[in-house]
Amino acid sequence: MKVSVIIPCYNEQESITDLLSAIYSQTYPREEIEVIISDGMSTDATRERITNFKADFPDLDIRVIDNIKQTIPSGLNLAVRDARGDYILRLDAHSNPFPDYFTHSIVALEEGLGDNIGGVISIQAADNSWIAQSIAIAAGHPLGVGDARYRIGSGAREVDTVAFGAFRSSLFDEIGFYDETLLANEDYELNVRIRKAGGKVWLDPEIRANYFARPTLRSLAIQYWRYGFWKLRMLLRYPDTFRWRQISGLFVLSWLVLGILSIWFPAARWLLAAEAVLYGSALIISGVSASWAKKKVLVGLGLPLAIATMHFSWGSGFLWSLLVYSFDKIINK
Repeated sequence: MKVSVIIPCYNEQESITDLLSAIYSQTYPREEIEVIISDGMSTDATRERITNFKADFPDLDIRVIDNIKQTIPSGLNLAVRDARGDYILRLDAHSNPFPDYFTHSIVALEEGLGDNIGGVISIQAADNSWIAQSIAIAAGHPLGVGDARYRIGSGAREVDTVAFGAFRSSLFDEIGFYDETLLANEDYELNVRIRKAGGKVWLDPEIRANYFARPTLRSLAIQYWRYGFWKLRMLLRYPDTFRWRQISGLFVLSWLVLGILSIWFPAARWLLAAEAVLYGSALIISGVSASWAKKKVLVGLGLPLAIATMHFSWGSGFLWSLLVYSFDKIINK
């Protein structure tokens, strides 16, 4: 059974060769694999590195297609339409699947365990700096990502979403393609439609991949602000998909409201102080615990900074999206 690996990509010269090497090393029969890289018109050496890899390993079928719109969902849809396989396996240019990733994914699909099959993602540091290592820990920490099973680990079970995913190609004919109006959360939205159509999203812990986190707090903040902004748009469409791990918007709003009210009301000051103490204590405890476990002192500082960046960036993006949406509704009334 042929597998079409679809990869959205933009300026990934640092990671694309490692990803292709991981695909080349899969235990799944190489002659049954095609790789479709949907490139958002990269301006670095990404395409050159892909060309060099193809020259060195001509027995792996690799195609590059132009993603003129330069968004992830548009790139995924172009790749799905270009795919010739019975199965479609979606990967990210920052990912690195374990050698048996494809085999476990296809076996789970053939056994009918789910309509979208995914695994556990191990978050790796982008470099050796203390902040990059702290960000990687935060991106897999329950305080940072809540109960996202594909990040914190789980037994085999039905879940609401998985990272990346493996599907029968016929699924897209049944439920449609990735939503190109969402510039983030497109995977989650697709999984919502799968579940609403009566399908299952299945997590198999035997399916494993590494994922390289953002290297700096600034890049992490941009990433999570974008996640929060587009999550609001998806929740407006599917309000029943709200999960407790997505309360960052209310959390940031509480700081704003209490901060303003504290100008006039002493009670608000006490509530704000209590919230700050509780939140700060949770961050410090998490930092100290991680620092002890990793035997790295600076992680004790970096983890709280990374988790706070994730929470406040996601929440701010969520609230800004709500403000923009509300303003548009008023203007277009």
